[in-house]
Amino acid sequence: MGETRIIALCGKGGVGKTSVSSLLLRHLALAKGKKVLAIDADPCAGLAGSLGIRVKKSVDDIRRDLVAAIGKGRSAGAPETLRMLDYEIFDALSEAEGFALLSIGRPEDEGCFCRVNSLLKDIIQDLAAGFDYVLIDGEAGIEQINRRVMKRVDHLIIISDTSAKGVNVAGTIARVARENRAVDYRTMGLVLNRVRNEDEARAIAAQVSLEMYAWIPEDESIRELDFQGRPLLGMPEDSPANLVVQKLCKRLA
Repeated sequence: MGETRIIALCGKGGVGKTSVSSLLLRHLALAKGKKVLAIDADPCAGLAGSLGIRVKKSVDDIRRDLVAAIGKGRSAGAPETLRMLDYEIFDALSEAEGFALLSIGRPEDEGCFCRVNSLLKDIIQDLAAGFDYVLIDGEAGIEQINRRVMKRVDHLIIISDTSAKGVNVAGTIARVARENRAVDYRTMGLVLNRVRNEDEARAIAAQVSLEMYAWIPEDESIRELDFQGRPLLGMPEDSPANLVVQKLCKRLA
């Protein structure tokens, strides 16, 4: 296996990050036969439901247990603590055909747990090295990706729908990424979701100083599966959204 490629998605809530993440995972893991680690880094934890997976334990559950143990005198850097964390993270993985899911969980409690967060992030990075791809379904912003999940990503994908609010948030995320380097990325681009036609996509792309990676048309298959509460992994091969995501995957290879 070659170098692990890390893909992170972020954007305003409700623009379809989780749906796009699910379709990307579907193509990478099932169509291309790659070994994929999906990381649900959004506190709403929608990716697991979209994939039809029940999460046993989140990374934040593990973090809280460790913080409590440290409060009782255990050393964060002790060998037995590190072995325990390795086991707990591995046990928190939910495995399916071609991929595994790790849920980060809710935001942290108040207080500084920098050492604990650093340990967990290092363990997640070591775990990721065993996969061809890591796919991160992130929050609206990007700071949490760096602070709680990964030190770097290869492809930072900003998702927006056609709403003015979604587009404005996408532009803000891009600006923060460039100016503050809130996450270390190699490439960054825009994916527009729920687009009616190419003219609409071009008009919106002109408003944001981002390279357009792809635009995904409105797709009744997604709406139907969401309505029925069924995993998006069951999308028809020839659905409009799935065909676009297949082309997007080639760009990210």
